[in-house]
Amino acid sequence: MSDVGVLSAHLLSSFQKELFTRLAEAGHEHLRPRHGAIMAYIAAEGSRASELSERSGQHKQVVGTLIDELERLGYVVRRPDPADRRAKLVVPTELGRDQMVQAKRIISDIEAGFARQVGAERFAAFKSVFAEITARP
Repeated sequence: MSDVGVLSAHLLSSFQKELFTRLAEAGHEHLRPRHGAIMAYIAAEGSRASELSERSGQHKQVVGTLIDELERLGYVVRRPDPADRRAKLVVPTELGRDQMVQAKRIISDIEAGFARQVGAERFAAFKSVFAEITARP
């Protein structure tokens, strides 16, 4: 049996392939897996770039580049943070919110497929253990 790193990489690769293929079919053909570092972590009301960096585990410069890309693609806009005018919030646009809804639906479908494949109880246990192992200290 392969080690956990190889297994995780295979799971991530197949998961991303299905997710982004289906997102493209739903009208989000310009998104790439790298954009998940923003879109998977952004709050509907907006998030600071520093929060997105922390949540995604990506360097602030990488997050800034991804935000720039997503802004050009029409998925997010930068707005002043009402809590701190010196800071900016990255806020999903209507297109971004649609992507978030579509991604949530697709991810639920993918996970339901895994549950059918191995059984609902085993998948729930796997997901729980996987979350525990990958939790950041």
